[in-house]
Amino acid sequence: MGEGAYWIGIGDIHDDAAAVARVPGLDAAAGVVVTGDLTVKGGAAAARAVIEAVRRENAVIMAQIGNMDKSEVDAYLTREGVNIHATGRVTPQGVGFFGCGYSTPTPFGTPSEAGEERIAAWLETGYAAVAHCPHLVMVCHTPPHGTATDVVGGGVHVGSQAVRAFIERVQPAVCLTGHIHEARAVDRLGATTVVNPGALSGGGFARVTFSSGVLSAELLSFA
Repeated sequence: MGEGAYWIGIGDIHDDAAAVARVPGLDAAAGVVVTGDLTVKGGAAAARAVIEAVRRENAVIMAQIGNMDKSEVDAYLTREGVNIHATGRVTPQGVGFFGCGYSTPTPFGTPSEAGEERIAAWLETGYAAVAHCPHLVMVCHTPPHGTATDVVGGGVHVGSQAVRAFIERVQPAVCLTGHIHEARAVDRLGATTVVNPGALSGGGFARVTFSSGVLSAELLSFA
């Protein structure tokens, strides 16, 4: 694939591996990006069911741990050669994808949480792997603070200040995010399009398209 290539972004799958096959266009995509929360407090075996469901549709996978996944999921994704948490990958089309999994602390004590400083450090490490690319897609499980993608009940913003600051400084073309199911939305921070498809069970997914040297992203639904 060259011009006109696209990637499908999904996340917050929470063990609903069967929902993966309902996402349209997976087989023709240049790859599939899993933004985090493959499981509900599950380990490698539960994550494997999700990754295998994706692999049945498309062999090119970029994935990372979410806060609801146990730490062993990170190691599993690395063994599978698909992990983009705190690292990056340059696609054959010349697009640089880089990731940051986990989440900032929640009230629920989920398995994989980290403070703002650690999130910031992981973003920097991932970005360093692809910083030479003119076309960047940031994959961050935690959404940036103060956007349509991080709002919970009562209009409270619960996203990461570190993620927002990074986006404002680096300005990747696209940020694929998740974590906050009820904040299924598209927003912009400067030149960056931020997309939170919400939980996969709700039918949301993102499509990132690279055409005529331009990266764009949209929020779509199969439900």
